[in-house]
Amino acid sequence: FMIGRARSYIIYNYFKYILIILLIFIGLIWLSQIIRILEFQYSISNQIIEIAGTTLLALPSFINPIVPFLILIGSFMLNSKIKNSNEIIILKQYLSSKGLKTLFKLLIFFTFIIFIINNEIISNKFYEKYKIKELEIRNNLKLGSPVQNEFHIDDIVSIFFEKKEDNTFYDIEAIIYDQNQFIASDSVIIELSKSNFNLVFSNGERLILNEIEKSKTVFDKFTYILESKKYEKLSMDKDHYNTLELISHSEKEFRNYGHNKIFQYFFLIVVGLISFKIIFFSVNKMNNLLRFSMIFFLILLIQVLNSYLIYLLDNFSSFNLIYFYSFNFFFLISTYFLINKILK
Repeated sequence: FMIGRARSYIIYNYFKYILIILLIFIGLIWLSQIIRILEFQYSISNQIIEIAGTTLLALPSFINPIVPFLILIGSFMLNSKIKNSNEIIILKQYLSSKGLKTLFKLLIFFTFIIFIINNEIISNKFYEKYKIKELEIRNNLKLGSPVQNEFHIDDIVSIFFEKKEDNTFYDIEAIIYDQNQFIASDSVIIELSKSNFNLVFSNGERLILNEIEKSKTVFDKFTYILESKKYEKLSMDKDHYNTLELISHSEKEFRNYGHNKIFQYFFLIVVGLISFKIIFFSVNKMNNLLRFSMIFFLILLIQVLNSYLIYLLDNFSSFNLIYFYSFNFFFLISTYFLINKILK
């Protein structure tokens, strides 16, 4: 009974600290994504809730790169907790060496499975929805937002309307400033055409009063092109694909990104091995901060070197996948043994 409680205690606290750090990082990433969409130049009064909700869809794709570091930090925190309260001695008494290995395998297994599911399925699906919604918001923000039955698109067009549904305005009067045009129509809809926004007016009258032309016409349909307003199109980037789709992609950079995702799985396993040693590590308290800082720096260094190897793989034909995997695994294995010495 006590052994079962000891195992549950470690599992609970292990994931608790990882979750706490995860929520902190996700909160910061969430705010940064909201700011990135807004770009400090748009009014957020009408769309802040929509923007905040949309950026939530991007969070699963941002979790994957930071998972190994969350595991490390969670392990540091758990080690500090059970060591400062002398629980580490009690846990070691109740859990035999075989029990510790079983517990370790269980923690690594669940962490790895969750990571794979998020990396290969959840993050891809949510990222695609995020990019579509983000482009919709960005394009809408470029035009501005209607306020009190008025819609002003910079100094180009002003639309006064009675009712709005999605991108359609009803019972409208509009002013097109550069040509001194005045329009009254049943409706106007904002549509996309090629790379521009179009205003399509239906069933109305158009009055033109400028130096070139003075006329009044009745129309069934009149289209005004907002040439200065270009909309952004959706492009399929690397985060839209899972690993198998990436390594079979036609573009070299996508294939390289897929191979890097494969390496990241091995990297996570090694970090998991290290984290388990950290949890039950107990030496002079004064040395712990330095030791843990060194471990964190070494793990971070592997990712920095990995980024450089990806750069070489993308830009130099002489640097192929054999070199990429060889150097990465050499650094990873060497770091693992070095950290083992640090933890002795």
